[in-house]
Amino acid sequence: MTVVAYDGHSLAADKQSVCGGRCSTTTKIRRLATGEVAAITGMQAMGEMLVQWYEAGADPAAWPIPDNDENDCVRLIVADKDGCKFYEHAMPIAVEDAFGAWGSGADFAVMAMHLGKSAREAVDLTSLYAVGCGNGVDSFDL
Repeated sequence: MTVVAYDGHSLAADKQSVCGGRCSTTTKIRRLATGEVAAITGMQAMGEMLVQWYEAGADPAAWPIPDNDENDCVRLIVADKDGCKFYEHAMPIAVEDAFGAWGSGADFAVMAMHLGKSAREAVDLTSLYAVGCGNGVDSFDL
């Protein structure tokens, strides 16, 4: 359960992790050595595998996640001053809209940004209403 929001100027993510019936706090977003900002949705360990794959050159032939388990949905979002893209499989999908959001709270976040809120504010507001989102916000300017 996650929300990641992109507003064209920043990328933000909530900090809540859910395992079984227990919530904890984790970090889902960070600045890479390239200056880009990367965030993940889905299973944390698989998301970390995607970040490592991306940092190693994002070779489509080396995609680290098996494509045969629908229960293991994981997504990598990468943004910088030139735009945003995301990976659900080995090829990037460019975000062509002014903003975007991913995770279980995506609908709330998109509405908040449509109404003029920043990515950080969108994650804060989403955390009020989306089950599984919360425990704070991390955000990075692009």
